[in-house]
Amino acid sequence: MAFASALHCRECGREYPIEPNYVCDFCFGPLEVTYDYDAIQKAISREKISDGPMDMWRYDDFLPVSRENAVNLGTGMTPLLKADNLGKELGLNNLWIKNDAVNPTYSFKDRVVSVASTKALEFGFETLACASTGNLAGSVAAHGAKAGMKTLVFIPADLEYGKVIGASVYGPTLVTVNGSYDDVNRLCSELADNNPWAVVNINMRPYYSEGSKTLAYEVAEQLGWRAPDHVVAPLASGSLFTKIWKGFNEFAKMGLIDEVTTTMHGAQAVGCSPIAKAYDAGVLHAKPEVPNTVAKSLGIGNPADAYYVLKILKEGGGAAVAVPEDEVGEGMILLAQTEGIFGETAAGVVVSALKRQAEAGVFDPDETVVAYITGNGLKTQEVVASSVQPINIEPNMEAFEAKVNITS
Repeated sequence: MAFASALHCRECGREYPIEPNYVCDFCFGPLEVTYDYDAIQKAISREKISDGPMDMWRYDDFLPVSRENAVNLGTGMTPLLKADNLGKELGLNNLWIKNDAVNPTYSFKDRVVSVASTKALEFGFETLACASTGNLAGSVAAHGAKAGMKTLVFIPADLEYGKVIGASVYGPTLVTVNGSYDDVNRLCSELADNNPWAVVNINMRPYYSEGSKTLAYEVAEQLGWRAPDHVVAPLASGSLFTKIWKGFNEFAKMGLIDEVTTTMHGAQAVGCSPIAKAYDAGVLHAKPEVPNTVAKSLGIGNPADAYYVLKILKEGGGAAVAVPEDEVGEGMILLAQTEGIFGETAAGVVVSALKRQAEAGVFDPDETVVAYITGNGLKTQEVVASSVQPINIEPNMEAFEAKVNITS
């Protein structure tokens, strides 16, 4: 069974029933799922989790829907890899990569959409929709196909072509909008108010966002039932970041791990860095901006969860780092050439931020640091296309020896 008992406003605390609702009628604050933690504590144990399925649904006691009727493509339990090569280059002895680029549609969005689509069916919706910077579009289209639902995905018209194809193949109604993600999101907010659709990141947002908590649960379990010393994660809307923090603390609250002392760090690209700018200014409210970044999956100029991210950073001593645009591709290449992981532009942002923090002495060499890689590089190949420099030869030994110099 699901232990979700209500929705509550994150600002004024007012409670609402479990319905497709996302904003408080009184103060317009965002709504979040309330759980019966006493009941969860009686039901949960490390052994029960370990005996569960080898996917994100092993943690369904902490989710607003149960695994029995889940729209499940096999998402989760992605590798947590010891990054010895990258760690050596950065002077970190306990660096780990959480590689969510290997989920069914090649991004962490499968976690949130699996929860949202399952809840949408529970509510009786027949149409699944989203506003997306790319990865979400592919995941919504795939889960809608699996669930037998109609799907509509709305994306900026200038999206990377790999992500357009990655959504189109599942057969959704694909709508490209002339504008930024923030323009797309505003349009979808209006459409959600006037159509009987489950728009996963609008009227389904309280349930949808809970799926990101599984990124914390898995890391804690994979580290031997403990939270890391540091986390470096990408910042777009900020929801992923806040839910990783929530997930670690829920595990601690239930006695599954010790008290959480993790320091959280967020990463953005300079071309869209409202949270990092607010952090640098020492304020808790980010000023909206027009995105102009190669890291399109992070290109949200008015991030909904910025305030909550900044609160976590202020209270926990973490940082929001903005990396120059030219370092995004460099980060992608560094991760690929040290650890054999091809991450998308968001990964390049994370690795470049990690590198900057390591060089600044933010991490003790022996502390456990986890970097979250949230999407696959095959979706954003254009950014690193200049690294493709083949050597063309005739099919004979002389041509090879004349042009190819392999040094031992």
